[in-house]
Amino acid sequence: MSRILVVEDDERIRSSMRLALEDEGYAVVDVAGGETAIARFTEEPFELVLIDLMLPGIDGFETCRSLRRQSTVPIIMVTARSDTHDVVAGLEAGADDYVTKPFVAKELAARIRALLRR
Repeated sequence: MSRILVVEDDERIRSSMRLALEDEGYAVVDVAGGETAIARFTEEPFELVLIDLMLPGIDGFETCRSLRRQSTVPIIMVTARSDTHDVVAGLEAGADDYVTKPFVAKELAARIRALLRR
C-alpha cells in the first residue's frame, strides 16, 4: 500500500482528499502546513506528496523545494492557482505534475498511479 502525504491548509479539502485517496487504497497522512510536512517527510517514508501552494508559513513552492532537496519522490501541486506563471513556478520548484482545484478525484488518482508506476 503506497503512502501519500497530503499538505493542505483547508480542513474540508484535506479531509475530502484523504477520504478519496483512502477509497483508492492509499495510506494517507494529512497535514495543514509546510513546516509540519517537512518534519513528517523526514521522519516517515512516503511514496508521493500532494502540496497546496497557498499554505500558512512556508508556502507550497518552498515546501516542494525543500522536499525535492531530500528526495526524488513524486510531488503533485494541487491548488486553485491556475495562472501559467504559477504552473511554471510549481514545476520549476520540483513538482512532477500540477492539478488545479476543483479537481475530479478519479483524475487525481489516475495521475498518482501514473507517477507511482515510474
